[in-house]
Amino acid sequence: MDQRILVPFDKSEPAATALDRALEQHPDAEITVLHVLEMDELAYGGGGAAAAENVEDARKEEAEELFDDAQKRADAYDVALSRAIKTGNPGEVIVGYAEENDIDNIIMGSHGRSGLSGILVGSVAETVVQSSPVTVTIAR
Repeated sequence: MDQRILVPFDKSEPAATALDRALEQHPDAEITVLHVLEMDELAYGGGGAAAAENVEDARKEEAEELFDDAQKRADAYDVALSRAIKTGNPGEVIVGYAEENDIDNIIMGSHGRSGLSGILVGSVAETVVQSSPVTVTIAR
């Protein structure tokens, strides 16, 4: 049975590294690339619901471009990626998606801080590591 791998993906280099690691180490896995839209308070500011919808639509278009970039990386491995866009708190959404979709492993990037801030992996990665019901691999 093939593994189901979840790779949270944004435009950061650590996310690209995580995707590369998933592609290299799990060539037969079903890999889903997840982009989480954070709808912050600014999106719901003075423009009301219509403005918020426009911001969400623009962010979804940006996510589709990210997915296209991810697929280009996967093409080098002859792998077709599944795509998912969710809205909410990234750490909570990643864990929830893993639970709801029978994910076996989450492979995600971290910014790898140094010094005192290096004690923590990163707020989103730390939330996922602490809350995930499945194995989490951190790629730097």
